[in-house]
Parts: sequence; C-alpha cells; structure tokens
Amino acid sequence: MSLLARLAPHLPYVRRYARALTGDQLTGDNYVRVALEALAAGERQLPSEMTPRVALYHVFHAIWSSTGAQLEDSSGIESGEDDASRRLMRISPRSRQAFLLTALEGFTPSEAAQILAVDPRSVERLIAEAQSDIDAELATDVLIIEDEAIISADIESLVKELGHRVTGTATTHDEAVDAVTRHRPGLVLADIQLADGSSGIDAVKDILKRFDVPVIFITAFPERLLTGERPEPTFLITKPFQPETVKAAISQALFFHPSRQKQAA
Repeated sequence: MSLLARLAPHLPYVRRYARALTGDQLTGDNYVRVALEALAAGERQLPSEMTPRVALYHVFHAIWSSTGAQLEDSSGIESGEDDASRRLMRISPRSRQAFLLTALEGFTPSEAAQILAVDPRSVERLIAEAQSDIDAELATDVLIIEDEAIISADIESLVKELGHRVTGTATTHDEAVDAVTRHRPGLVLADIQLADGSSGIDAVKDILKRFDVPVIFITAFPERLLTGERPEPTFLITKPFQPETVKAAISQALFFHPSRQKQAA
C-alpha cells in the first residue's frame, strides 16, 4: 500500500488537530504539508511500531515542536479567532498538545505518549494542567439531575473540586424543569431514570427547548440513548463512573460547547 493510501483516511483529522493546536487553519495546514513532504522525500519515517494514525501525528509533532512551538506567540492571535481558540492558545504548548490529543482526537494517554515521545505519566500530568487552566477560566453554575442521593452528593463534590457552583439538584423531570426556570445553569449533569419513573432524557429535551446548554449524561442505561433514533449526546458516562472521567468530561463539555463560546464572546 502506498504512503498516500495509508495516510489519506487520517489527513482530515490531523488537519483539524493542527488547526486547533496552532490557532489558525492556514498555519496548521502548512505544518501538515511539511510533514507529508518530509515523509515523501524520505527525510522522516513512519515508526513501524506505531499504527499509521499515531505515526502520522508523531511525525507532525516532531516537525511542529522543532519550529512552531518555539516560535509561538499568543499575543499574535487574530482578533477574529473564536473564543475556544483563544483559550487554547493561552495554555502552554505541551499541555495543549496532550489535552487536544486526548479530548479532541480521542487518543488514549498511551497513544498520546507515543506521539509526544514521553511516558504516559507525563501525559496525564500535562492533561491535568490543561484541565486546571480550563476549569479556572470556565467556572459555571451546574444543575445535577440525579435521584440517588449518594451519587448526587459524589457528583456535587466533583463539580465543586473543579471550581464550579452547584445551583440546583433535581430528582424528577418536573423538579429539573423548575430548577432551570429559577436559575439558568451553564452545564447540566443528568441521569436517565429518575425517582418518580420520569425520564432524564425528557427533562433534558425540555431544558434544551428553552436554551442551549452543554449536557453530560451519567447513567447505568446507556443503551437508552445510543439508539440512533435521536441526536445522541456527545458526553455519555456509564455508571459506575470514575471521578477522573467525570472531571475530564466536564472540562471538555464546557470548553468545546459552541453556545458557551458565543456567550463568552
């Protein structure tokens, strides 16, 4: 199989990543082009121990880190850039890389470590640093829709650890709708099966009819959402959950939600 055939399926994704990393599509594309030219000329090789996608990102990083990361100047961000791009460019290059590779591109910490040529523990530290910067900037009001008191308390504790404020808790559909009437949240964390037999899905649908807000479903019944019959949620966490998984999802949901970006602008 030719080099182009091996890499073609991954090029749209590495372009997306390059744009997020550099803050500009043209600049990102230039670095992708240089990486491909280096591969075509034999100046760089795809490491055989890596999958083609991981290897492509690895080569891209080797080139970008030698020039782009060192020349980067966040003061040069164009005034027309969206708010997410501005926030990204305020994160240190190395932490930004680890965050984007895992949050945007879906690589595991182990794969991100291969791409960045560091150990997985360093990647986890870099991700934590990026999330800390994001959470401090995007502190918001949170509504928790959960009928199990212990789980609700656990989620509330995680939310507060990240610097957010819990302004409402609900155990039923009606309580959830009433809560957003009294105080509009910046984030909703919702279970599916609620105390009185009502549905967290229906509660969220009614909330979203009023305004756009990022939603994270935390549920023991993910199959009720992953049906293909309705738009499926970007953030879905299965119970029992790991605290770090919930924290990461909160950071990502607030960071990438389009409505949040417009409101911040």
